[in-house]
Amino acid sequence: MTVETISRHRCFGGIQGIHRHVSAETGTPMRFSVFVPPQAEHGPVPVLWFLSGLTCTEENFTVKAGAQRVAAELGLMLVAPDTSPRGDGVPDDPQGAYDFGLGAGFYVDAVQDPWARHYRMYSYITRELPQVLASAFPVDRTRQGISGHSMGGHGALTIALKNPGRFRSVSAFAPIAAPMACPWGEKALGRYLGPDRRDWRAYDACALIEDGHRLEALLVDQGGADQFLETQLRPDLLEAACAGAGIPLTLRRQPGYDHSYYFIASFMEDHLRWHAARLTERG
Repeated sequence: MTVETISRHRCFGGIQGIHRHVSAETGTPMRFSVFVPPQAEHGPVPVLWFLSGLTCTEENFTVKAGAQRVAAELGLMLVAPDTSPRGDGVPDDPQGAYDFGLGAGFYVDAVQDPWARHYRMYSYITRELPQVLASAFPVDRTRQGISGHSMGGHGALTIALKNPGRFRSVSAFAPIAAPMACPWGEKALGRYLGPDRRDWRAYDACALIEDGHRLEALLVDQGGADQFLETQLRPDLLEAACAGAGIPLTLRRQPGYDHSYYFIASFMEDHLRWHAARLTERG
């Protein structure tokens, strides 16, 4: 598990790095960002995974979210993977659209050609990258949280729901809450997984909840001026699913905020403290 360091900078007493390794799951080199807080000098620290959205790489969260200062205070490691495999042999959207292919892996394991060879982001995030991280960084794997934005919020929710007990804390910013019921999700799930909608349920947070998967608690922030709110994100469906399943959901509708990283940066500290309250206690 050789990890190459692309960049490394001192940041709020910790280290912000960008790294690369060769992934067996995707068959490509994969980049990821890690912020190691100063507390890691004294032993393993809890980790918060952040999954980014459509068109993003590992850099968007790292550069725009403003998370490192508070993470350094709280002793949280921050890990931001890329959003899809990349490389000369990796197929993209045939029409060059932004919502499928490169930058739009949707955190699924594709089964349809030509996507199945490389688009294995679910297994990459849940199996391979955690092993890579543990081999190279002082992470406490018993104390993990997960969050994400938009497509990455979808990824955070579905990964947490499908891996009970792994994540002590879960949150999301403007997640694609019901991909089976929106154009982005129907396009991606249909192409990656095939036409049988029953196969899509494994990657839809609302469907997973309906099928019996549970979370202990969930924090979601949603901008009221988000241009994708009604057509793509559908927090109303997530709210109904959580209510029906008895999942404690804190859904904060933030008036005037859009889908951008200005929105994320505005409420990042709240999310970091939400996670830290659940991650920094041992046991």
